Formats: sequence, structure tokens, C-alpha cells
Amino acid sequence: MSHATESAPHAHPEAAGDQHAAAHEPRDSTPSTKRARERRAIVVGASSGIGEALVRQLCAEGVDVVALARRRERLEELALSCGGSAGRVIPCAHDVSDFAAVPQLFEALVRELGGLDLFVFASGLMTEVGPNEFDTAKDLEMLAVNLGGCVAWTNEVAKLFRTQRSGVIVGISSIAGERGRKGNPVYGTSKAAMNHYLEALRNRLADFDVHVCTIKPGFVETAMLAAARAQGRSIKGAITPEAAAKSILRAARARRNEVFVPFKWTLVAAVIRNIPSFLFKGMNI
Repeated sequence: MSHATESAPHAHPEAAGDQHAAAHEPRDSTPSTKRARERRAIVVGASSGIGEALVRQLCAEGVDVVALARRRERLEELALSCGGSAGRVIPCAHDVSDFAAVPQLFEALVRELGGLDLFVFASGLMTEVGPNEFDTAKDLEMLAVNLGGCVAWTNEVAKLFRTQRSGVIVGISSIAGERGRKGNPVYGTSKAAMNHYLEALRNRLADFDVHVCTIKPGFVETAMLAAARAQGRSIKGAITPEAAAKSILRAARARRNEVFVPFKWTLVAAVIRNIPSFLFKGMNI
């Protein structure tokens, strides 16, 4: 249930600046790296975890990628580390809960890229919630990042892709959205709502040859998972962000609708969905 963690204090609409100039020079892909079908991508939530791994994978395949997140310094480090790749990384610092800034920023980034083929929303926030805690401020912050940020960015992408009649949208959700778990009610709520939104968008855009892929990760070795362990949770069997990124891109390119990553969580989710409510409410999962 872990992925990239992004929330923040303020936006930086002009962040695609001189610091990534070195990454603008075209480079040949290495013989072992197959070039991607996509040429231009935006990854929201790119400073760590799955989002960072996706940027690295895409860039290695020759894709020009806008890496967007709140932590400017991490993005600049990412761009520099990808400087020898076939594609380029354009770092952009932005707070995904600054909804008003999105339309103008999106337009500027698409212009910088020269178009857009792939959009990934990988930003997510899961704050610690005690068993007897009902903190509205925490809950609304999670909703703003996980759901509000997703809607604000993906709506802009949907308008563009509908007009150009092409494009792939990927939303990184979570297995936590499958049932109402007592541990963190609003985190799960944000992911369940995200699933509903992405499905509706998939259906709305289907006639325009635009595909929407919902990814539902289980345990992935990210900062979010590390935080859960720090709270005393015993978590085993997590996969690396790099393995998750490969599975996500494979699913998106195959135009899959909903995919659990890794596959074993498909079976886990099937079991969880079918546990009767009178039993589920007594379970700590």
C-alpha cells in the first residue's frame, strides 16, 4: 500500500529552469535498453519511491520526462543522475494541493515537452493516525493530496488527450482502497475515491482512444512503508520501486484497466473483498 509520498507548502511554476539544461542534450540509448513508444511524459510524485523509479526507467528508454514533486533539491539530484540517459528529465517543484496553479503550470510543461503521450499520478500521503484519533486536519490533507491533486492534474490531462485523441493516463492507487480498514479510514477513502474517478474517466475517454490505467500496489519499499514500520508494523514481502515501475509500465503499455502490483495482491484483494462485514470489522488488516 506504499508509493511515492508528496505533499507540501508551496508551488514553483517556473521550476523547469537552468538546473536541468545539461539534461536537454539528446543522447543515444544503450544497446541493452529498448526505446519506449512514448516520447514525452509527466510523472507527478517523482522525488522518491515508485515515481522516481518510473522517471528513471522512462528516461533510460529515451523518454523526455517532467519530474514533478514538492522537493526541488531531490528533483534536481534526480535530473543530474539521469544526465547520461537517452531521455531528459525536467524537474518541476510543485505542491499538488495547490489546485489553482495546475492549469497554467500544465500548459507550460506540455509546451516545454513539445506535447504529451503519458501521464502518471504517483503522488500520495499517508499520515500516522492513532486508533482513537479523529483528526480532521490530517484527514483533509490526505484527501487534498491523494484525491484532490489527482483530480486537478488528471482533468487537465484528460482535456488535452481527448482533443488529440491519444494518450495514456496512469493513476497509482493502493490495495488500501478495496475495503474500509480501521487503521487509517481516510487514506483508504482517498484511494477508493481515486479508483472510482479513474474508472469513470476511463469510460468517458474510451471513445477518444485514450486509456486510463489504475495501479493498486501492495507493499513496495518506499518512505511510506518505512514510516509504517517505524510505527511498529511488521511488513514483509515488499518489492522494490524499480520492480513496481517495470510492472506499471508493462500494464500501461498493454492498456490494462486495473492491475495489482505485484500480482499476488490480486488474490489477496479477492479474499479481502469477500470477507463478510461482521467479520471484517473485527480484523486488524
